Amino acid sequence: MHNLKELKIWQKAIDLAVDVYKATVSYPADERFGLTSQIRRASVSISSNIA
Repeated sequence: MHNLKELKIWQKAIDLAVDVYKATVSYPADERFGLTSQIRRASVSISSNIA
Protein backbone atom coordinates (compact mmCIF):
# COMPACT_ATOMS: atom_id res chain seq x y z
CA MET A 1 0.00 0.00 0.00
CA HIS A 2 1.23 3.47 -0.83
CA ASN A 3 1.99 6.15 1.69
CA LEU A 4 -0.42 9.04 1.06
CA LYS A 5 2.17 11.66 1.90
CA GLU A 6 4.24 10.47 -1.07
CA LEU A 7 1.43 10.94 -3.60
CA LYS A 8 1.81 14.23 -5.46
CA ILE A 9 -1.90 14.52 -6.13
CA TRP A 10 -2.65 14.18 -2.40
CA GLN A 11 -0.01 16.82 -1.58
CA LYS A 12 -1.58 19.17 -4.14
CA ALA A 13 -5.03 18.57 -2.65
CA ILE A 14 -3.70 19.49 0.81
CA ASP A 15 -2.06 22.62 -0.63
CA LEU A 16 -5.37 23.54 -2.25
CA ALA A 17 -7.22 23.14 1.05
CA VAL A 18 -4.68 25.40 2.78
CA ASP A 19 -5.04 28.01 0.02
CA VAL A 20 -8.83 27.85 0.27
CA TYR A 21 -8.70 28.39 4.03
CA LYS A 22 -6.41 31.39 3.53
CA ALA A 23 -8.68 32.82 0.82
CA THR A 24 -11.89 32.39 2.78
CA VAL A 25 -10.59 33.98 5.97
CA SER A 26 -11.43 37.38 4.50
CA TYR A 27 -15.06 36.47 3.73
CA PRO A 28 -17.70 38.37 5.69
CA ALA A 29 -18.62 37.05 9.13
CA ASP A 30 -22.23 36.49 8.13
CA GLU A 31 -21.05 33.92 5.57
CA ARG A 32 -18.95 32.01 8.09
CA PHE A 33 -21.48 29.20 8.51
CA GLY A 34 -22.84 29.32 5.00
CA LEU A 35 -20.73 29.66 1.90
CA THR A 36 -17.37 29.73 3.73
CA SER A 37 -18.06 26.48 5.53
CA GLN A 38 -19.26 24.75 2.38
CA ILE A 39 -16.22 25.83 0.35
CA ARG A 40 -13.84 24.70 3.08
CA ARG A 41 -15.52 21.32 3.50
CA ALA A 42 -15.44 20.76 -0.26
CA SER A 43 -11.71 21.49 -0.45
CA VAL A 44 -10.94 19.14 2.45
CA SER A 45 -13.03 16.38 0.92
CA ILE A 46 -10.76 16.23 -2.14
CA SER A 47 -7.80 14.89 -0.17
CA SER A 48 -10.12 12.73 1.94
CA ASN A 49 -11.54 11.07 -1.18
CA ILE A 50 -8.04 10.41 -2.51
CA ALA A 51 -7.17 8.70 0.77
